[in-house]
Amino acid sequence: MGKTILEMKDITKLFPGVKALSDVNIQVMDDEIHALVGENGAGKSTLMNVLSGVYPYGTYTGDVIYNGNECRFKGIKDSEKVGIAIIHQELALVPYLSIGENIFLGNERKKFGTIDWDETHHKTDALLKSVGLKESSQTLIKNIGVGKQQLVEIAKALSKDVRLLILDEPTAALNEEESQHLLDLLLRLKSEGVTSIIISHKIREVEYVADRITIIRDGQTIETLTKGVDNVTEDRIISGMVGREMVDRFPKRVPKIGEVTFEVKDWNVFHPIYDEKQVIKDVSFNIRKGEVVGIAGLMGAGRTELALSLFGKAYGAKIKGKIFIDGKEKDIGNVRAAIDNGMAYVTEDRKSAGLVLMESIAKNITLAKLDKTSKHGILDKEKELKDAEQYRGELNIKTPSVLQLVRNLSGGNQQKVLLSKWIYAEPEVMILDEPTRGIDVGAKYEIYTIINRLAAEGKSVLMISSELPEILGMCDRVYVMYEGSMVAELSSEEASQETIMKHILQASRRAQ
Repeated sequence: MGKTILEMKDITKLFPGVKALSDVNIQVMDDEIHALVGENGAGKSTLMNVLSGVYPYGTYTGDVIYNGNECRFKGIKDSEKVGIAIIHQELALVPYLSIGENIFLGNERKKFGTIDWDETHHKTDALLKSVGLKESSQTLIKNIGVGKQQLVEIAKALSKDVRLLILDEPTAALNEEESQHLLDLLLRLKSEGVTSIIISHKIREVEYVADRITIIRDGQTIETLTKGVDNVTEDRIISGMVGREMVDRFPKRVPKIGEVTFEVKDWNVFHPIYDEKQVIKDVSFNIRKGEVVGIAGLMGAGRTELALSLFGKAYGAKIKGKIFIDGKEKDIGNVRAAIDNGMAYVTEDRKSAGLVLMESIAKNITLAKLDKTSKHGILDKEKELKDAEQYRGELNIKTPSVLQLVRNLSGGNQQKVLLSKWIYAEPEVMILDEPTRGIDVGAKYEIYTIINRLAAEGKSVLMISSELPEILGMCDRVYVMYEGSMVAELSSEEASQETIMKHILQASRRAQ
């Protein structure tokens, strides 16, 4: 190990009514990848926002010492000047600008007072090559996927001569191949002298890439583990994060499965813009009362597109096929019809499509079923608060008040609000699309418990997840999708990671 490049001493940060950080300490060496782990709301992002100047000097107490010098950053520009760059979970790229324009936005290459486009594109192409991207510097951001956008953010940081790179949940929205590429890039950058701090909930990725791991719980430092010195295991990290040992990652459930309540036959969907491209091909499946059915598949298999097209044709064109609920064929032509027929869709993108972040918890919970809190078109605010308070208790939403804005909640608590919203609508069929994306192991367990409760109440649950252990640990049956088609149906006894991947590979060979 080299010398200490960063030391944060006794960092305390207060928000109204909340002590987010309490005397947190962390040391980072100049030749390492340092992981920061903890539950949602533990204070990880807050600590990194202090470091990068998002929360300026004076809004916290404690010392930030970088390269031996005490730092009093007033904003991000100050931290960038000394070689610190932060990449947030929500990427800060402008979709309708080119890659080159984004990389040098606010840091433009100039010649005689005007932008030097030749230098901009030349330097961008070199930066893209360094992070393994083959795209042109003139490609618009909107035309590349999230995985490549993450690499553009890293290229942008490198353009500012970054020496300490902070990444907040960099692989949350990436598939396995993209995640592996990004982690390998961090290892390569380390060999080139770039130190990284990575915030992640994915323990296996942390074990793969990190030299040292600092665990934070409830705004306090628990311990720092060193690979090759300490006994660094998944169980030890999780125990430190949640404050207890988790013997079972998935809560036990004794299934009580009844008759088929939801059935899809010969479902076909075409792309909403490129209507010659078929996205879903002759899909048929069913779910029984009290059953949790999983859909597994690689990114791009069409799982989300299938779910959205079923939920009131919220996605797609030229949709054909039949939906049966309790044995009766239903014409579900829009989202309102889907809700009225007892369906709910919990989106994978809670912040953009699932919640109104600038509204209160109470308003979000009651949003999908306003007729329960209104009479003759007039909102009963007292009932709205009373009902929201009930769900706050039942789903253990950690907040001082249901009047709290949803944007101020941790990811896990936001997910509970989203689930509350749809449970409040009293559906019989729940479609859960990546229900635990971006939340920690403790919050995941609570979400799993809620899912089990829904099944025990007789709901039919369709669960889409990119995490195979989650599918295997939660589902009674598993369907496997590949390129818009169902290629296998497996019982819980038949399903394993190897079996699922075998069916995907077989489908891939047939398609060649």
